[in-house]
Amino acid sequence: MTRLSDSFQRPLNYLRVSVTDRCNLRCVYCMPPEGIPLLSHEEILHYEEICTIAQAAAELGIVKMRLTGGEPLVRSGLTNLVAMLSQIRGIDDISLTTNAELLERFAADLKSAGLHRVNVSLDSLRSDRFQSITRVGRLDNVLRGIGAAKNAGLGPVKTNTVVIRGVNDDEVIAFAQLTIEEDWHVRFIEYMPFANGDDAADDLLVPISEIKRNIETLGRLEPTYDSGGGPAKYFRLQGSKGTIGFISPVSEHFCASCNRLRLTADGKLRPCLFSDDEIDLRGPLRDGAGVGDIKRLIREAASCKPEGHLLKIGVSCERFMAQIGG
Repeated sequence: MTRLSDSFQRPLNYLRVSVTDRCNLRCVYCMPPEGIPLLSHEEILHYEEICTIAQAAAELGIVKMRLTGGEPLVRSGLTNLVAMLSQIRGIDDISLTTNAELLERFAADLKSAGLHRVNVSLDSLRSDRFQSITRVGRLDNVLRGIGAAKNAGLGPVKTNTVVIRGVNDDEVIAFAQLTIEEDWHVRFIEYMPFANGDDAADDLLVPISEIKRNIETLGRLEPTYDSGGGPAKYFRLQGSKGTIGFISPVSEHFCASCNRLRLTADGKLRPCLFSDDEIDLRGPLRDGAGVGDIKRLIREAASCKPEGHLLKIGVSCERFMAQIGG
């Protein structure tokens, strides 16, 4: 059992690490079309600094690490970071969330470096719509990336689909059918209002309960187990090869079982994705803090983790999703 818990006695064993705020896409729910003000090179944590934090976290009982962005694969030398993290005793699961535009190029090397799994953001199976949602993305690049990840053994490869009413909610059935016909592991995520608010967010949200009802026209959803350690609840359609996961941050909060902390690319530790409270680790590291000092700050962050988040329509966070890492 993990030795790190918050003040509500929830065990914490999962650290999400954003390695960059840069992204090669401009997804409509993640950032504005012009992008966001980018951090300078010196503001970003060095890989050695990330590893010091990972070492401290592992000594406290963190066993799972997920690398995020922005888009993590746009940062040079990411396979080197994976190799460094894989040498830390106690970290037994290293995964990656990516848009997969560059995954075909890096999948085999990432596996060799010690990466275990990848999650791929995929919001449409239609090329024209995919480009519209991402503003600049190409669906064929992503599908080749998924294939390369499967061939490299980075499985199970899971896809994340943010369901947006009037944008891609009519593709829910098509995604679900992929779990029957092929070995796909599809996860549906509710649209979340985020930085700077969104007056239309109430109209864009498709509750998980509605998504489930639509999928059940294909057959009965049977609960199944997944060891990924995340907030998704997993099901399987009878006779299917893959699984279907549901993540409901708005309509059905999962705060009671939250097991994670988040490290931003500029070295801030966030106890909650939807709270702007952060504890600075970069400053102490560059002032000479060692593993013991970082362990104390991680414990402090854990003690600040709120019982639940306040995410709802009309309430937003100061940072865009790309600045936090999801």
